[in-house]
Amino acid sequence: MDPTKTYNSVDEYIAAQPENTKALLQKIRQIIKQTAPAASEIISYGMPAYKQHGVLVYFAANKQHIGFYPTASPIVVFADELTTYKTSKGAIQFPIKTGIPVELVEKIVKYRINEDELKALNKKTKKK
Repeated sequence: MDPTKTYNSVDEYIAAQPENTKALLQKIRQIIKQTAPAASEIISYGMPAYKQHGVLVYFAANKQHIGFYPTASPIVVFADELTTYKTSKGAIQFPIKTGIPVELVEKIVKYRINEDELKALNKKTKKK
């Protein structure tokens, strides 16, 4: 991944990645789009991102892993299921050699959709 390159679409982002990561990027993209069909697909911070009221999740290609960035709260909530992955405050690393854990990504995306809806609802009620 070239950090100086800017991408105009997720298709362009994926096409620019090394061959060994393209299928994994398409897989995580497919999971997110199926789980969050109302989300808009955008490029944010140079990475593919999916947005409803706010950004739900991001992902990015790295040399040894696919970075999945669902914000900080899912890292805490799903900590027991993330023990086999390297994590940080808002990131999970899925090693290229092990692939994308479909059910886990689905659960995290669903969690983020719910969190996003609640946040939007709270903003609406505070404005009244």
